[in-house]
Amino acid sequence: MKKKYFLILMLLVFAASLIGVKIYNESSQDYYKLNSEEKVSVVTGKKESCLECHQNTKGYSSYHNPDLIGCASCHLGNTSALEKEKSHKGMVLIPGNLSDAKETCGKCHPNELRKIENSLMATNSGLVAVDKYIFGEADSPNYQYHIQQIKNSPSNKHLRDLCANCHLGAEKKEFGAITQLSRGGGCNACHLNYSEEAKKDLDSYIASNKKELPKAHPSTDIFVQNEHCFGCHSRSSRISTNYEGWQETLLDEEELTSKEGFRVLDDKRVYKYIEEDVHHTKGLLCIDCHSTHEVMGDGKKYIHEEDAVSLQCSDCHFKEKPRTMPYDSLDRESLLVFLHRDYKHNDKEIIAVEKDGHPLVNTYVDSVGNAFLIGKKDKKLHLLKSQSDVCSRDNVHKNVSCSTCHSSWTSRCIGCHNEYDENEPRAFDLLDRKYGKGQWKEFIAEFSSSKPAMGVRENKKGKHIEPAVPGMILTIDKGSYSGKKIGEDVSFHRLYAPNSPHTTTSKVRDCKSCHSNSATLGYGNGELNYIVENGVGKWQFVAEYAINKNDNLPEDAWIPFLGETPKGVVNSTRTDFRPFSIKEQQQLLTVGACLQCHKEDSKVMQQSLINGLKPLLQKLDKQCVLPVWELE
Repeated sequence: MKKKYFLILMLLVFAASLIGVKIYNESSQDYYKLNSEEKVSVVTGKKESCLECHQNTKGYSSYHNPDLIGCASCHLGNTSALEKEKSHKGMVLIPGNLSDAKETCGKCHPNELRKIENSLMATNSGLVAVDKYIFGEADSPNYQYHIQQIKNSPSNKHLRDLCANCHLGAEKKEFGAITQLSRGGGCNACHLNYSEEAKKDLDSYIASNKKELPKAHPSTDIFVQNEHCFGCHSRSSRISTNYEGWQETLLDEEELTSKEGFRVLDDKRVYKYIEEDVHHTKGLLCIDCHSTHEVMGDGKKYIHEEDAVSLQCSDCHFKEKPRTMPYDSLDRESLLVFLHRDYKHNDKEIIAVEKDGHPLVNTYVDSVGNAFLIGKKDKKLHLLKSQSDVCSRDNVHKNVSCSTCHSSWTSRCIGCHNEYDENEPRAFDLLDRKYGKGQWKEFIAEFSSSKPAMGVRENKKGKHIEPAVPGMILTIDKGSYSGKKIGEDVSFHRLYAPNSPHTTTSKVRDCKSCHSNSATLGYGNGELNYIVENGVGKWQFVAEYAINKNDNLPEDAWIPFLGETPKGVVNSTRTDFRPFSIKEQQQLLTVGACLQCHKEDSKVMQQSLINGLKPLLQKLDKQCVLPVWELE
């Protein structure tokens, strides 16, 4: 086993050999010895002059220490010159941006770089695709795009003005740690870590007009923290903020009469506390679930984020027993993570993801079948609980995603208006990082939260019910971009999107919150009541929000009450995701009618979970009154 660990270490340290670079020859004079005064990089095989000036530096990760790989492996430059100007010629001060990654990080990590370049975090394909689709510049949201190749059409300008900051190709040009305001930075986005000492040394370096050289160097390593994800993922579907329990508001910091229960982000957005994800309360990081195989991608190009995610709740919270693989079957990338994390469970089975088989190296199953997860933040051991009896024996809800029932809340956004201001003098292009004139501006009517609505994912794999969110009920003033008068050419869109709330709770939502809740069913907030008069049962709905004049639906609705979107009208950001059909609504509300009298834990309702409702409807009690559907 020691031999295997040694081989893994060599594979990492000498990864440059994969692209034909001869690392070292143990019998040659260039072989590097740690105690030698003439220090030679094992990557370049040459003596480097860098440490003549940058002496006694520290803070490096074990595998990026200049004692092993030199300085030029990452920073390039002229390592044979002693003069400052000559030695710094061709130097990359902040290596790891995708623009230089082939010459820096990619020399030792070519496979990882290839994956990253094809990943959605680099291409933003889905973001571009949906925006162009909604602007009417494409007939489908399923085309491949790359954010750095967009031009200046109305939708592309919209992306440049409001969205194009969050992609890995965005350059990190300033020294310093990754923060809430960080965007992009290539490899740095996830792998750059500043210790407190490194931060202080950087401050002193800047304050001294760059004369007092830092001793503490930031580390480049695999110890990714939630802060690395936060900058980009606290926007759009707001996964990072949801995970920590915070919902965005339209408040300004000055409007807060009390800080209690509120949080002001570095960009001055104000959030209020709702409820955090149960995994966050346990101290789990994003990467405890979303490993390198998902975050960095698998090398394939995907259009939408759900296509690139292979992890499922059932991989850890399995029904009977998890899918596993032995340590000896781990792929190279997983072996390296195992080594860097200094894990010891190489004698145990490791959980493998059902969809694509990639391993979760921070998990294992012991000899008696108990499964555990090792927290990457604190190495705390977490027992992985199998599915509850309700979930495992429930035949009726097999096509319902875990997050549909186990998400405590999700964000809602309505009343969004997009308008182009051709006279904006300080418009900032997020893609080109420069100022110009004329900018798209977005005006929001309301941020709120509720239990997720439900939608149907229907494709070749079948039907699957997932959370949905009103994320794009909006108007776009296209005429304002083409020089027409404000309001002369405005398009309206009522679009719900599939959503992964990341507000998981162990306690599931009750049955009524699905079967007799107007917002859940797609009607929007309001009063949904089951009325029985003269032995006849009917559902009635009174909306909370006013009717939108564009389509005569309540402002926050997805579909009409017991109705459907007219044919030809797009109502989703995905072609395989839709609201409930009339028949499906009737089925759901029939159960809702039963729940008016029968408690969800009653014998009859529990029996319906196993055999379905149909057999029970064939032997109704005389007191049961089922709804009458006027549309039948």
